Amino acid sequence: MSKDKKKNSFWNRWRFKYRFVILNSENFEELLSFNMSRLNVFLLTCVTVTLLMGGTALVIAFSPLREYIPGYTSTNIRRQMVTLNQLSDSLNTELIYRERYLQNIKNIIEGRNIDTAQVEIILPNSTLEDINFEKTPEDSLLREQVEAEEKFNFFGYTNVDNQSIEKLLFFLPVKGLITESFNIEDEHYGVDVVTKENELIKSTLNGVVVMSSWTSETGHVIAIQHENNLLSVYKHNSVLLKDQGERVEAGEAIAIIGNSGKWSSGPHLHFELWYNNNPVDPEQYILF
Repeated sequence: MSKDKKKNSFWNRWRFKYRFVILNSENFEELLSFNMSRLNVFLLTCVTVTLLMGGTALVIAFSPLREYIPGYTSTNIRRQMVTLNQLSDSLNTELIYRERYLQNIKNIIEGRNIDTAQVEIILPNSTLEDINFEKTPEDSLLREQVEAEEKFNFFGYTNVDNQSIEKLLFFLPVKGLITESFNIEDEHYGVDVVTKENELIKSTLNGVVVMSSWTSETGHVIAIQHENNLLSVYKHNSVLLKDQGERVEAGEAIAIIGNSGKWSSGPHLHFELWYNNNPVDPEQYILF
């Protein structure tokens, strides 16, 4: 048999029409009949499959049903992710400021120069009106963790009266004799006050204890953050009476006079006062 005959036989079989008849089983009445070839069945199947695939793609792309398909995220989850991303940017900015502030406090206590360089912080391309500050279940755990770690506010109180330092009434930390005065050229950023043994040292203003620790150079040290960007530091104590994070009132006992640290030559208080990250002479505001 030649190739042409085989080809014609193949197409004849695909184009040969069959008659499908639906009959009533009781009286053999013809209810429905139609003619169809193999080629018609194949073309109809292809069109049907194409339409099903196209319809499924449209449903996935433009309807909420795609959320039930594995691999597609929920619209609400995507909104929450955007909100959390904005909140994380804000927290990152705040943490940068706080880390710099704590480092400056550490430099003050250890007698080093403070870092006054400005840090460029890139903020997200959005306005405050675009940010949703409402609490969500996803970030509630993070909020609780941050609130537990930050028991005090490093940047002062909520209601800060930005009055001049000259108008503030300072409480005397301890009554005694000044043996060494403030001298910024010799990097002596405070005054040394000698008094009787076991004398109580008191907070000069209301504030929050930001450091209550020990260093080899200055011994037992306590630092208190006050309003109006004021920081007071008390060094060479024998005992510290307050812990980090505690709020203290002006005149409240915070430590006991001592002789701790290798820079101390006898029982005394080394008292420093810092205003806007710069040391100031305590004798200009306090009569010892």
